Amino acid sequence: MPQLPSHSRPHPFTLPPEDRDRSPYTGWTRAHWEAAADGLLCATAPYASPRHGLISLPGPRPSFSGPRSDGLEGFARTFLLAAFRLAGDDGRDPHGLLDRYAQGLTSGTENPTFDTELAPGQPDSWPRIETVRQAYVEAASVALGLRLTRRRLWDTLDDRVRARIAEWLLPTLEPPPIDNNWWLFGLTVGGFLLDAGIETERAQAAIDRALARIDDWYRGDGWYSDGDNRAFDHYNAWALHFYPVLHAHLSGDAALLATHGARLHAQLTSYTRLFDTNGAPIPFGRSLTYRFAATAAPWLGALTGHTPLTPGATRRLTSGALRHFLDRGAVTEDGLLPLGWYGPYAPMLQGYSGPASPYWASKGFLGLLLPADHPVWTAPEEPLPAETADAVFPLGPTGLLVQSTASDGLVRLHNHGSNSVLAAADPYYARYAYSTRTGPTGFTGLAGPAAPGFLAGPTDPAGPAGPMVPAPAGPMVPKGLADGSASDGLAGDTAFTPANGSAPNRLTGDSASAALAGDSASDAQADGSAPNGLTGDSASAASAGDSAPEGLAGDSASAVPAGDSASDVLAGDSTSDNHFALLIDGSPTTRGPATPHGTGPDWAASTHTPRHADGTELPGVRILSATLVHGRAELRAHLVTGVTPGTPVRQTGWATTPDGPTAQLHPVHGYSGPPRETATGSTPFGPHTRTATLDGTVSDPQGALFISLASLTADPTPAPLHTLATTRITPYAIHVTWHDGTTSHLPFPHHSPDSPPPPTHGR
Repeated sequence: MPQLPSHSRPHPFTLPPEDRDRSPYTGWTRAHWEAAADGLLCATAPYASPRHGLISLPGPRPSFSGPRSDGLEGFARTFLLAAFRLAGDDGRDPHGLLDRYAQGLTSGTENPTFDTELAPGQPDSWPRIETVRQAYVEAASVALGLRLTRRRLWDTLDDRVRARIAEWLLPTLEPPPIDNNWWLFGLTVGGFLLDAGIETERAQAAIDRALARIDDWYRGDGWYSDGDNRAFDHYNAWALHFYPVLHAHLSGDAALLATHGARLHAQLTSYTRLFDTNGAPIPFGRSLTYRFAATAAPWLGALTGHTPLTPGATRRLTSGALRHFLDRGAVTEDGLLPLGWYGPYAPMLQGYSGPASPYWASKGFLGLLLPADHPVWTAPEEPLPAETADAVFPLGPTGLLVQSTASDGLVRLHNHGSNSVLAAADPYYARYAYSTRTGPTGFTGLAGPAAPGFLAGPTDPAGPAGPMVPAPAGPMVPKGLADGSASDGLAGDTAFTPANGSAPNRLTGDSASAALAGDSASDAQADGSAPNGLTGDSASAASAGDSAPEGLAGDSASAVPAGDSASDVLAGDSTSDNHFALLIDGSPTTRGPATPHGTGPDWAASTHTPRHADGTELPGVRILSATLVHGRAELRAHLVTGVTPGTPVRQTGWATTPDGPTAQLHPVHGYSGPPRETATGSTPFGPHTRTATLDGTVSDPQGALFISLASLTADPTPAPLHTLATTRITPYAIHVTWHDGTTSHLPFPHHSPDSPPPPTHGR
């Protein structure tokens, strides 16, 4: 039975002894979760303002919203952690958390301010929600914390203090400034106010509007898009399911819980397959600095009973994830969560992230609401899905394909349909593949508030000083303020895609370069052989030969150091990982928004129009891409149409660190020779990576086909890739015989997706 190792990096928390009888995989029990929560909360206490209204944590830079908003974020997000810690602990409060946060609620709402900067005269004051829209987000954590601790905290506050808190919260009952998961912040505030008997009609209206809006985004099989888009990522777990299901549970609304609980159950059936056996979630999407917030949904399933996991499997997954991060430097020597993945890592941050943003990870402590005698704490741990058998399956309507291998516990995610909602290039959405032990290269980070996809400018009119753009349901008109005022603008708030959707929905890329495809050109024949120079040879007969170097892990490379804060660096590195690109005048194209083109039990396909580095599309160009997987092997196919013959292309593989897994890349068709190793940039897993690259050249504007095999594995002595598969190419499909005798069929017409099929007798 595999076990998570003892702490590989020291952290300052004092933890109880491991219990390998009850928790044979992680050694962790409820007492470990309590100790971790206490450690995180105690570490933030020294950074509180004089009366605890703000918690201003140290960090490399403030968020877009300014230092005062960042201080509110520190208060609100740690308050939520304190609420989880206290609500499930039978009334105990050994660290005086209730008094500390009661003082903060009192002082923070005493004189809310329009000032986004910290000033000596107002060291505790919260920013007004109608002034700084990030406060709209933090209001949800404040309200949920109050709802969870209502009898022990809210009911003990002075009437004037409660009135001030309610007055500060009321603007969130209006439609949100951003038309995405932000609707659920109003739902959460409304749920608390409804319980407290305050503005009940407005509160219920906010709840109803939010539930109706997210219904528009439910795509089936447990998956929501994060707005009118195709953004499928961790926000499903820590927002789009988290808020409505928890609200239904706390409200005792059986009908609402039946609807949203069934959706959560469906989502967990696939989402829980995205965790490595070492506990890691996949670094894919945005806001990854929230880390173990990814465990919020599994905990919520256990809390409500809407889960496919047994209690022991739930604890094995969640404890594995929390321990994974604590064992790898995700907490500083002072006990703080820095901006990053393990330690500090600037390249993965967004402009809305400030020093306290990582504390949305507090949602991962939702399990503490379950009492100590609940089976989730008492049952023996059970294995994760990823460690019981190899698996491959599509994630419902998302265009994502999951691939996991039991021998090494590694999970890979192939992207053929999830797109960034942001205006600028973002490597955390644009790659064709992600895994639990690698991260995307090609972006070195920005020192200031401008980060990938959050650059204020012509494509993002709601930049830091821009107006609050109302969501479709109506204008944001704050009501219930003590002075009756309502601001019509924002200062220093988060730059984000506006609710009117004016920001273009494009993805970024990665890169590529190429040389002449070495396969012999042969016309399609009546016997079904491949047209347009497709010879139909097997992988082992690829022109590159079997001598191509394949194992990349363990090689050193020059790279941008992790956490480098150099500004003004392009988001697209010249050799980004897991990408297929054209080279136009020497510059690699980026991947435009991926449109799903079909899925099967072991494959997924998409089309996109590539873009220049400046974001403009290549007119008339289309790339049809597909990934077919079996075991650890991946077959990657691309059909390029509308491109001038002689245009070079480049396929890249996985970017691995010296101590990471082994990456392999092998040419099958269309590439000119064996892969070459390239020193690539940092990833969340280390400052130095190497990536394999294949080069080719477009030979036919009507359809140039490129096929390769790829692999990422932690097995100690992986066999060469060419031994894993033999391919046969026909005009409408790619047929693969795998090393174990299994066969696969990938529908893949070798002509433009919009043109009629070519004649079977050739050209």
